[in-house]
Amino acid sequence: MQQTAWVEKRFVSDTGLEIAASEGRREWMAVLAKAEASEVSAAWERLEKPAYTLLRSPEPGLVLVRGRMGGLGDPFNLGEMTVTRSAVRLATGETGLSYVAGRNRKHAEIAAVLDAMLQSEAHHDQVRAEVIAPLEIAQAARRQLAARKAAATRVDFFTLVRDREPSK
Repeated sequence: MQQTAWVEKRFVSDTGLEIAASEGRREWMAVLAKAEASEVSAAWERLEKPAYTLLRSPEPGLVLVRGRMGGLGDPFNLGEMTVTRSAVRLATGETGLSYVAGRNRKHAEIAAVLDAMLQSEAHHDQVRAEVIAPLEIAQAARRQLAARKAAATRVDFFTLVRDREPSK
């Protein structure tokens, strides 16, 4: 696991929310979004919960998924995907956002609170160690299992050279 320096920048989103962006934020947001809802809930139960207010209650919606043939071709519309988004503000002022696949509103809310906590100097190290690190390990294990299952079904094709005359 690579530790990324936590360098903070602040910007205002199109909805008017002031949001902190950091070097490591992309990584922890990806971990929270890709985690199983049950894993996020279990990690949340082990933490001391901060006071927060919902800026945007969790709401499901659709996003358009784009693809490329072979990852290199022209982009095309693959289809739509259900996501749930949420925004919260801690009592200390940090704003957290989340977008998670599916319709699990609790997962989106907890992920937004954890995002805000990770932007707080008071909570960052604890949440990074007790939530993000274990989720990263679980996701890596799932990826390795999927790779092993895929490798077990791999077929190697080869060509046999025949030394016989063509039939006349």
